Amino acid sequence: MSENNNNNENENEAEDFMVLTKTSDENGELIPLLSDDDVADLDKDDIPDELLILPVKNTVLFPGVVLPITVSRQKSVRLVKKAYKGNKIIGVIAQKKSNEEPTSEDLYSTGTVAHIMKLLALPDGNTTIIIQGKRKFEIAEILQEDPHISVKASVRQDSFPVKDKREGKAIMASLKELALKILRLNPDIPQEAQLAIDNIDNGIFLTNFLSSNLNVEVKDKQRLLECVNAVERANLLMELMTTEIQYLELKQKIQHKVHTDLDQQQRDHYLRHQIKVMQDELGSEPYTQEINAIKQKAEGKKWPESVEAHFNKEIDKLSRIHSSSPEYGITLNYTELLVDLPWGSYTSDNFNLNKARKVLDADHFGMEKVKERILEYLAVLKLRNDMKAPILCLYGPPGVGKTSLGKSIANAMGRKYIRMSLGGVRDEAEIRGHRRTYIGAMPGRIIQQIKKAGSSNPVLILDELDKIASDFRGDPASALLEVLDPEQNNTFTDNYLEVEYDLSKVMFIATTNSLDTLHPALRDRMEIIELTGYTLEEKVEIAKRHLVPKQLEENGLAKKFLKFDPSGLVRLTEDYTRESGVRNLDRAIGQVVRKIAVKFASGLPYHTIITGAVVRELLGPAKVDKDEYQETEAAGVVIGLAWTPVGGDILYIESSLSRGKGKVSITGQLGDVMKESTNAALSYLKAHADDLGIDYKTFDNFDIHLHVPAGAVPKDGPSAGITMLTSLASLYTQRKVRPRLAMTGEITLRGKVLPVGGIKEKLLAAKRAGIKEVIMCSRNRKDVDEIPESYLTGLTIHYVDHASEVLSIALLGEMVNHPIDLAWRGDGFGQGVVATA
Repeated sequence: MSENNNNNENENEAEDFMVLTKTSDENGELIPLLSDDDVADLDKDDIPDELLILPVKNTVLFPGVVLPITVSRQKSVRLVKKAYKGNKIIGVIAQKKSNEEPTSEDLYSTGTVAHIMKLLALPDGNTTIIIQGKRKFEIAEILQEDPHISVKASVRQDSFPVKDKREGKAIMASLKELALKILRLNPDIPQEAQLAIDNIDNGIFLTNFLSSNLNVEVKDKQRLLECVNAVERANLLMELMTTEIQYLELKQKIQHKVHTDLDQQQRDHYLRHQIKVMQDELGSEPYTQEINAIKQKAEGKKWPESVEAHFNKEIDKLSRIHSSSPEYGITLNYTELLVDLPWGSYTSDNFNLNKARKVLDADHFGMEKVKERILEYLAVLKLRNDMKAPILCLYGPPGVGKTSLGKSIANAMGRKYIRMSLGGVRDEAEIRGHRRTYIGAMPGRIIQQIKKAGSSNPVLILDELDKIASDFRGDPASALLEVLDPEQNNTFTDNYLEVEYDLSKVMFIATTNSLDTLHPALRDRMEIIELTGYTLEEKVEIAKRHLVPKQLEENGLAKKFLKFDPSGLVRLTEDYTRESGVRNLDRAIGQVVRKIAVKFASGLPYHTIITGAVVRELLGPAKVDKDEYQETEAAGVVIGLAWTPVGGDILYIESSLSRGKGKVSITGQLGDVMKESTNAALSYLKAHADDLGIDYKTFDNFDIHLHVPAGAVPKDGPSAGITMLTSLASLYTQRKVRPRLAMTGEITLRGKVLPVGGIKEKLLAAKRAGIKEVIMCSRNRKDVDEIPESYLTGLTIHYVDHASEVLSIALLGEMVNHPIDLAWRGDGFGQGVVATA
């Protein structure tokens, strides 16, 4: 229903239902506004032949309805005054558009004949008329447009085609029920309107009355006016009223919610005000103190202008957020991170190179390459003072001290030390952080470690770099590309931090056990420094300097009560450990010390000097079998050198011949590369059989079986190529192999000997096994030159480039005992014992 159905030509200001409201009679009965007879009388009025037309905006006049209209257009004022002086009859038609000077084309074709009940001249110059609708008409002909519109009109008669009175009553009841519901939902409509509705007992007038006062658009009211079937008009009216009710219910629901929210806000405001008063009395306001503390921290920060502007923006935002809001805690944590980061804060480097060298030597034995690289960096930094930190990658087997070396480097340089383990990390957010839009977001581990260090130039160890994984959450290795690139990490951006942070002064040291699993781009960004396994001498020295004092202190024994003899350390190293590093040696020493501690604490006699015999007594039989050289007179047995993750080793290659059809069997759990090396060696031997005095028919009449012992251990690699060649050549020629000789190197079909890796470990294994001579490629000489001469004492190294040189050194001129007769005599091969080794 209309809240303020004000109508005139321009504003169409109309009074409410009060116009039609009447009081009850003396007996208390309601007096109907229009009875059925009154409605019938409306239709009896004749329409003049020339009907003057008053265009109105924003409203539609219905028959029987009284409506005040303020007339402001001079043209319309003259029209109503002329009509008021005459028969007081005019035609009221709604405009299609709100034009100030409407023509007949701007008007609807259907309107209502109205009777001017009263004309009032207002002080402001406007004229107000009170009119009552009489009957509908339709324009039949336009008689004139000026000075005002006049038409010839035809009557449109309403019908109420309901034969069953109960249906008519039901329609009226439904209309009144909807109208009363609108009254209840719209408090702006006066309650007298209900009295007016109750007074109406005519269906057509009820429909017109409600249509006139319904709060809908003019085009919808015009549809109601043009509908001559009262039943259809009533149904259309009920649809519009139902829509209006839904709108009012939604509006009421929104207003109720807003009112409830306002009540809650007023309550919260009141309580906050009370808390503030109490805090003022107590002289404290926690969240204000927090913000002030953060601002005080920020005053001394040496951060870039962009970061400072960003911080000021966030702290202003924090000041506007209420402390009970979830956003307050998120913003507070973020601003605290900003002020806790060491922007522009650096520790002073130790430029005393001699002192730095002493610190490195005191903590670690050997590792000369790494120590030299650190001293080079310090020297250049001392000269330039603005050099970017190097990004090193320490590559080597487990237990050689890669991680602990990082701490020693930090001590030598006078920098803070932080370590970040990357083993098993598979989420990119661990490196770059989470965006602050997520619940529980945190900065990445790089920024967290920088904050923990309190310095922007620490030594940061990226431990176990090769153990990084990746899944649907991203690839952390790819995220590290920016961190480990000296050209990019000065503007590193963490997703949580949102501003750039300079990592160029951070010294990153990565550790890895394997280079194969590293991302190629990541490997390219780092300076690889290989740490090989320790020799026996190095292990004994490390144990003497570091491991023994450490275990004595951990187990509560003073140095004066227990000492380790070098023979005891050698026995522990050789018989109870087998590794590249010293972790197991450390455990073995600890086991010995604890056994002595038990006797010491029990008051029993104990050994004060740990020799090799004492070690055997305390720990029992040796747990590791040493590979030692074994004398052999059989053909086809040659010693090769192998590299393993725990150091070097010697490897026996055995081969035998048996009568057959040239079949080749290879056993010992060998990999594809090692099998291919065997085939290449055999092909070379067949191609050069004449040079070695081998009858070519031998290859087709004897089966060969090549075996590498320790069949449960997988073996692979190309470095056994010349060893297999020598084994096969010795077998087919039945010549002896030089004693205490070992070899390593790859062979090609042309007989070229190629270099291999792991030279240091292989040579040390040869020396431990009692080998006196070693054959290897001449291109491996550079690797031998890096090994201290003291480690090679007693070893003779033969450098070769061709397989013929290998055979000339390895094979002796004399035949083995009981050689096989492989000579062809026309009727078959000679008879002899099949050689086995």
